[in-house]
Amino acid sequence: MQHWLRFLIVAWLATGSAFGFSYSNERGDAETIAVADLPREARQTLALIKEGGPFPYDRDGIIFRNFEKRLPLKPRDYYREYTVKSPWRRDRGPRRIIAGREGEYFYTDDHYASFRRIRE
Repeated sequence: MQHWLRFLIVAWLATGSAFGFSYSNERGDAETIAVADLPREARQTLALIKEGGPFPYDRDGIIFRNFEKRLPLKPRDYYREYTVKSPWRRDRGPRRIIAGREGEYFYTDDHYASFRRIRE
């Protein structure tokens, strides 16, 4: 019995499901969102990223370490995170844009629980 349980756990870990390695939908392609469909504040943040700032939050531009493993696995300093203003919040809120070193961008509105790749 213990061997079967160990086998099931190893199989589950090997699929990546245990750590949320995927940001894909049920069809297997990456969830995306068009720039035009982003909230206005996210479009503003994306423009600031592309312009190189200045950024309104001290923590904008820090390394995003992908602890949740919901983005493709890359070297530790590959991703940077930027705050998307949430007007109804006094703190930084849950919305972020994550920028990859190769020019890819991801949007989350639930503080890293899910991501959508931004289509330009």
